[in-house]
Amino acid sequence: MARMGGRLWASLAVGLVGVVTLGACSTSSGTGAGASASAGNGGKIVAVGAENEYADVISQIGGQYVDTTAIMSDPNTDPHTFEASPAISKTVAAASLVVQNGVGYDGFMGTIEKASPNAARKVIDVQQLRGLPDSTPNPHLWYDPATMPVVAKAIAADLSALQPAHASYFQQNETTFVDSLKPWTDALAAFAKKYPATPVAVTEPVADYMLKAAGTRNLTPFSLETAIMNGTDPAPQDISTQTDLLSGKKVKVFVYNQQVTDDVTTKFLAAARAANIPVVGVYETMPSDGYNYQRWMVAEVDALNKAVGQGVSTEKL
Repeated sequence: MARMGGRLWASLAVGLVGVVTLGACSTSSGTGAGASASAGNGGKIVAVGAENEYADVISQIGGQYVDTTAIMSDPNTDPHTFEASPAISKTVAAASLVVQNGVGYDGFMGTIEKASPNAARKVIDVQQLRGLPDSTPNPHLWYDPATMPVVAKAIAADLSALQPAHASYFQQNETTFVDSLKPWTDALAAFAKKYPATPVAVTEPVADYMLKAAGTRNLTPFSLETAIMNGTDPAPQDISTQTDLLSGKKVKVFVYNQQVTDDVTTKFLAAARAANIPVVGVYETMPSDGYNYQRWMVAEVDALNKAVGQGVSTEKL
């Protein structure tokens, strides 16, 4: 296993027989990853999202003209243990459009792309799109309200270049998508106004961008967050600080990455429950039951509201 940008991912050796821990799944109807990627013969554009939240946005903008596959798509599985296989390499190689997170989160995508070069393939690297350095400490860019509007714009532009005849369709879908993010950003602003500087504790920086937009005060030592994120042992003093935050009821909410658990995080969860601190579960992979990206983000803010306003936990969406 190789450490990429602070995340623990399985290393990819193209051609090596591997195991697909999180199977690729289609997020729109069509003929699959082997479909024609031609932009000029009326066939669907074949697209890939490294994470299913990005695949979902591709599908919303591409609509009937795009066949999209998500590489990482299981919200019940630890994404840190993802293993890419030759089948996934074929899926990516066949794509005309790829959207990936960057910041080392999905470094296997670059390995695949280099192994199957295609000058016509359009690759949207969200890190590069946002102009973020490799040293960016939090790779969970999809929780940042500033991310998806620029991703949507880039997707619409690339799809329009691939199928110019449908450019107005893609651009209209982009507008519709960006407009549909307003309930989320409005909910964040309303939370920040109603519950200013709410103290919270977290296990990892999964939802930190969103928590910042909601005006909360994250009291968890960032060194603890990064240690848990990177799969390393947290410093004893950080564990003590976090335990005190929970047992001393110094926070109003405990934000828990329910996809990635270990002995340390489960002890924190137990401490939060014992102190009757509401727990909000967050995800690295978009839940699949009735959610698209927008509904997922709104649901997380709704969970924060229930936690602070009613003392109700939402450990899983």
